[in-house]
Amino acid sequence: MDQLDIAVVDVPELGRFEARQGERRAGFADYLRSADLVVLPHTEVEPEFEGRGVGGALARAALDDARARELPVLATCPFIAGWLGRHPEYADLIYQNRSRVSD
Repeated sequence: MDQLDIAVVDVPELGRFEARQGERRAGFADYLRSADLVVLPHTEVEPEFEGRGVGGALARAALDDARARELPVLATCPFIAGWLGRHPEYADLIYQNRSRVSD
């Protein structure tokens, strides 16, 4: 697996984090952010960058940002949800629905 010099930046006007190698976009992770929650619905890595750590870099950037903002994360993106399952150090960020239904 090649090591890439990837920079991940927040692009709030597009609601996503972008992974870049120089001027080339290697991938992105969309987000929806409110005052109470971050939803991560979709991640995409360009085919020529697959299997090279780009998705993980995007996941880590999005989750580190949520942690810095003290917001729970609802990962509806299958990639991010799977990544969270393999990285228990981020388990504290996973959104827990605390509402209760009355009988």
